[in-house]
Amino acid sequence: MSKEVTEYPVIWLQAAACTGCSISLLNTASPTIKNILIDELIPGKHVSLRVHPNVMGGAGEQVIELLEKTVQEKGKYILVVEGAVPTAEDAVYGAVGEKDGKPVSMLERVKTLGENALAVLAVGTCAAFGGLPAGDPNPTGCKSVMDVFKQNGINTPVINIAGCPPHPDWFVGVVAQVVIYGIPGPEAFDDFGRPLLFFKDLIHENCPRRAYFDEGKFAKKQGDPECLYEIGCRGPIAYADCPTRMWNNGKNWCIGSGAPCSACTQPEFPDLGSPFFEKIKDDDLPNIGEE
Repeated sequence: MSKEVTEYPVIWLQAAACTGCSISLLNTASPTIKNILIDELIPGKHVSLRVHPNVMGGAGEQVIELLEKTVQEKGKYILVVEGAVPTAEDAVYGAVGEKDGKPVSMLERVKTLGENALAVLAVGTCAAFGGLPAGDPNPTGCKSVMDVFKQNGINTPVINIAGCPPHPDWFVGVVAQVVIYGIPGPEAFDDFGRPLLFFKDLIHENCPRRAYFDEGKFAKKQGDPECLYEIGCRGPIAYADCPTRMWNNGKNWCIGSGAPCSACTQPEFPDLGSPFFEKIKDDDLPNIGEE
């Protein structure tokens, strides 16, 4: 008996990025990246990663032709954008391939591929909110995918999978959700377009050092066992399930290794959280840190 398999083409664009989000995805443990790329993600449904600058074997004109051919499959493919989108000076600060001997800007690729996609996954805080490339003074005019869409009247659903980098489970989980159930409704997201499935809880509420915070016991330097709030922890203003999910296949996470949370999943990252190793100033957190 024949077995029908539905293919979901995926185009992965890297804009202004460090490739860290791709590296994080390659560390996915269950399913492994091999399972995702080779096997059926769920029975009868397979993700076909057609274009990825680091993973694919192809290069050059053949890849660009495949990319542009996929655009014709309107509403049937998923676009993944890693990195912020440079827009200053006619978007001259980044290009993906050429057309008629001239570079095609990252901005143009995101617009063209985005407006014809089934959905767009903005992977990492740079794509979701601008992140590091959009940090002050932002000479390249970097913007988030959602801001680019709003300014150009593109209505394709955008799912912001924040983080610097995002946890691989967050990406794999969102892809599985889209493949199984379709695009989630607005009730599945917070005010910043992040899936509540992964970004519902305040890190501070689930931090294993929370008891030290409540007792007013604060670390004076990294490596001390107490609460890291006084040396710059942004856990009280950051939303993600890092304390319960942890990283490296559940082995550890930033605070577990003695580093303060930098709130890398937040839209304010990095400017409003800088300098990282100083106590945050937030009038909405009365008496925190007071002795």
